[in-house]
Amino acid sequence: MNLLALAVTLFLVLDPFGNAAIFHAILAKVPTERRPRVLLRELCFALVILLGFLFVGKYLLGFLGVKQATLSISGGILLFLIALGMVFPTRSVLGESADEEPFIVPLAVPLMAGPSSIALILLTASKYPQEIPSIALAVSGAWLVSAVILYFSPALLRLLGSKGTRALERLMGLLLILVAVQMFLDGVANYSASSAP
Repeated sequence: MNLLALAVTLFLVLDPFGNAAIFHAILAKVPTERRPRVLLRELCFALVILLGFLFVGKYLLGFLGVKQATLSISGGILLFLIALGMVFPTRSVLGESADEEPFIVPLAVPLMAGPSSIALILLTASKYPQEIPSIALAVSGAWLVSAVILYFSPALLRLLGSKGTRALERLMGLLLILVAVQMFLDGVANYSASSAP
């Protein structure tokens, strides 16, 4: 298993550049002096959720009776839809941000620990059950880089501007489409092999 490839793929899925503007908008109604603490709290919640699914994922999949090929195909479709949203953005499904301070939702879940990142972690853990500690390291690395980008996102947004941020997100979306299609094809191949007489 290529840990660097996993970390980069998860980084693309976490999409810190695309989420930077959303995080900034949601935190805009939080007092300025509390924003760093709130952001760090939500990012830590997201890491705990991601690692939680990593360590209990195989038990969850076993309980549900989900096969690896099924997870790979559905994960590929989900990643593809996420990537399309990055390349061709539409109005946020979150709607208007609430007046109260965010707590777990929507910053930690689903913006950081969303269905696509959880599906990727579950798939990887099911394919390489003996390498859970290494996968945890890759997950933590991708989370750390994303967290640093989001923490300094106000300065980053000023530096890149709205057009620069959108261009970078679309580039990441194009790369993620390639990963999603490959994941889907791997799932189809595994299903065909397991169904062959």
